Amino acid sequence: MMTTRAMTVALGFAAAIFASDMAQAASFDCDAKELKPDEKTICDNRALNDADVKMATTFELLSGLLAMGSRGTLQDEQTAWLKKRQECGADAACLKAAYEERLKQLGETYKNINRPL
Repeated sequence: MMTTRAMTVALGFAAAIFASDMAQAASFDCDAKELKPDEKTICDNRALNDADVKMATTFELLSGLLAMGSRGTLQDEQTAWLKKRQECGADAACLKAAYEERLKQLGETYKNINRPL
C-alpha cells in the first residue's frame, strides 16, 4: 500500500506536471466550444482550475489503489459530485466549496485504504 508520504510525493509530482505550460489546464478541454457555466468558470479562475487538477489527479490515483468493487463506488460518487458541481453554475464560491468538500472526501477514502482490518 502507498504510504501517506508516498501519496504526497506522487500528488506533488503530478501537480508539477500539470502546472507546466505544456499541460492541459483543467481536467476537461477548456477550448471546447460548448462549455457549461461551471466549466467556463473553472477555466477562467486559476484557483478553481488548480483545484480541478488536484481533484482529478487524486481521483485517478485512488482509482488505481482501490479494489474493483470500491472503484465502482468511487466512480458513482464522482458522477454524483460532478452533477452537484454543475448545479453551482458560474458561482465561484459554490464551486470552491464543492472542490473543498470533494477533496476532503477523497482524502478520507485514502485514509480508509491504509487502515488495518
